[in-house]
Amino acid sequence: MKSKITESEWKIMKVLWDESPLTSTQIMDVLAEDLDWKANTVKTLLSRLVKKEVIDYKKEGRFYKYFPLVTEAACVADESQDFINKVFDGGTKTMIASFIESDHLSAEEIKALKELLDAKMKEQ
Repeated sequence: MKSKITESEWKIMKVLWDESPLTSTQIMDVLAEDLDWKANTVKTLLSRLVKKEVIDYKKEGRFYKYFPLVTEAACVADESQDFINKVFDGGTKTMIASFIESDHLSAEEIKALKELLDAKMKEQ
């Protein structure tokens, strides 16, 4: 991905990953459940996402319908790597150790992490 997606842009991307293509009005309708954004805000964010080449649009009659050009998984992977680089100097082991050592993991989460690590070991 060429450009980082802002927190506000992520909200639009999640809508488009759930369903697309959508018009700006349809996107606003979905977002209206949680946010009080004006039409211009949504259109500005859509324009930025088009410039960043993470979404595109097609004209249907007098409407523009927007759709993602990148998958959610690709964006999550990019954001995750950026986070690991910024906070843990690129050290995935350090990041995982930090989460494991925190008091915020339930027994179920620890079990799920162990299963993920065991599966990864089998791939090696």
